[in-house]
Amino acid sequence: MNQDRVLEAFRQEAGALTDAVSGLSPAEWNLPTRCTPWSVLDLLGHVCVVIEWLPNMLNAPAPDKPEISAAEYYRPDDRFSPRTNDSRITLAKDRSARSADGAAFAGDFAATWQRVDQLCRVQQAGRTVRTRHGDAMLLSEFLLTRVVEVAVHGLDLADALGRKPWLTSPAADAVTELLLGTEHTAATDELGWSRTRFLRKVTGREPLDAEEAERIERLGLRWLALG
Repeated sequence: MNQDRVLEAFRQEAGALTDAVSGLSPAEWNLPTRCTPWSVLDLLGHVCVVIEWLPNMLNAPAPDKPEISAAEYYRPDDRFSPRTNDSRITLAKDRSARSADGAAFAGDFAATWQRVDQLCRVQQAGRTVRTRHGDAMLLSEFLLTRVVEVAVHGLDLADALGRKPWLTSPAADAVTELLLGTEHTAATDELGWSRTRFLRKVTGREPLDAEEAERIERLGLRWLALG
């Protein structure tokens, strides 16, 4: 996927998330989410952590060539093991604890993604990076995984806060294309679902009945392993 397009999706979705959490009350920051054991504050901490990997990745030597795609990044291996998930939980809680309160952390999150956005915008097309899991990827493909994280966890946060989802069109399009390929628009129209409902269904945020699962399989969905 084009690097500029992915960056625009990242920028818009991260900006929408920033707007959504700005001004939350202390009680709202402490609400539980479906991503147990995280509260709203902790889940935003996780989103911040997964974005913060990028500066060090960009400072490290670039791999000679990419080895995996964004879809292959979400493969069911050790990165989703109980040990790795325990580390993921701890990192998120530690990250959110670095701010005095939720309001301060909302500003911290905004500064974090804006810095990453600026760093990525000066990178050449075709830039490669190595992930913390050792994968050599195009920067554009890794950024697409960050769009997945911000968009999908945005749905989790909206549900926890009892709000209408703020999923942006560029992010919805990018993630849907990742899951279904370039013919994503016709495919989701065939299902009769909005992009938001489609992403809820295929990421386990909303149950799938047997008929729905069969219809999705026929579309050639790339199922992602998600922690």
